[in-house]
Amino acid sequence: MEGPLTGVKVLEVANWLAAPSGCALLADFGADVVKVEPPGGDALRGYLYNAAGLQPAVNYPFELCNRGKRGITLDLARPAARNVIYDLVKQADIFVTNLLPRRRERYGVTYEELLPHRPDLIYVSVTGYGSTGPDRDRPGYDYAAFWARSGIMGLLGEPDDPPPPQRPAMGDHTTSLLMAGSVAMALLHRGRTGHGQMVDLSLQNTGLWVLAADVQAALMGADPVKVPRTAVPNPLWNHYRTQDGRWIMLVMLVSDMYWPNLCRAINLPDLEKDPRFDSFLNRYQNREALIALLDGVFAQRPLAEWHSPLDENGIIWAPAQTIREAVEDPQTIARQPFATVTHPSAGEIQLVDTPVKFSDGGVGVRGPAPELGQHTEEVLLELGYTWDDIGKAREDGLL
Repeated sequence: MEGPLTGVKVLEVANWLAAPSGCALLADFGADVVKVEPPGGDALRGYLYNAAGLQPAVNYPFELCNRGKRGITLDLARPAARNVIYDLVKQADIFVTNLLPRRRERYGVTYEELLPHRPDLIYVSVTGYGSTGPDRDRPGYDYAAFWARSGIMGLLGEPDDPPPPQRPAMGDHTTSLLMAGSVAMALLHRGRTGHGQMVDLSLQNTGLWVLAADVQAALMGADPVKVPRTAVPNPLWNHYRTQDGRWIMLVMLVSDMYWPNLCRAINLPDLEKDPRFDSFLNRYQNREALIALLDGVFAQRPLAEWHSPLDENGIIWAPAQTIREAVEDPQTIARQPFATVTHPSAGEIQLVDTPVKFSDGGVGVRGPAPELGQHTEEVLLELGYTWDDIGKAREDGLL
């Protein structure tokens, strides 16, 4: 199956989630991605996320982030590994790493050191805080750099409650989308100019972009703060609890347009002309009273009984679904967002597919993640290494 990136070669020297997830998307787009792991493997191979007691047959975070790649092992701590990396770089269009700058220097894989081996190389760095600045060498998972350091964590939740926790890999997967798009732009630039370049992404910068509306307000002198749901400026842009403990999210930013419809949907048509609530300004000035009123109304029926009146009156809303409900949602299924692949030990499994659809096809999961070192010989033979070379490298502990 050919894709937009068929013929593009990617060399990945990265672990955990953000950079590998981005490379998984590049593989979905058709690129030949070779993942370099240390002899003990990517640390994510040893991590099994236990969700509600589930004992998965496969390490599904690793499968998700590494599907469709070829994998080799190489001990970068050994000086001889540099020559192998340089040989791989000569054949690569893109080099992707999440090694901190000091480790890149230690292993001889900085942008400046790789450039002589491939002058038009696109070098992609994905780290917590970027390749410049005082924290360039600070470790940072997305929980720290994306969620906490960017300001997202500090702005979510009720003012007097502890901030809510991030769900696994939210910042990593968001950054992976940005990485895939940036690589496409760098390839387009190289095709036009003949020049490669360094693409530098950070989880912290991604967090600032995700929170950009609040960040922009801060740049203009405002001080965004937490607002309790009982006092949000627009009661029609708020969430309400139903009789059965579920939540409904109303999203009517231009509230004057939808106010009559909402009054009909909640079976209180006379409320439309109530002088406390008959304009945006009046609803704002009396927001706590209106929110309390709507709290009482939505609490009178279970979630299932709110679907029809809200939909029939054109209300912009959504239920706060569980993950199981989201997976089984008819709209989800209609979009075919999951791919079935054959895993070497678990048989057929489903993976979350590329979150974009191309009318010309050729984009999607191409296979399972590689087993540790599965393609070492295959890749080295392609580079011109002999079986004797590979055997000696193994004896020397390089592979």
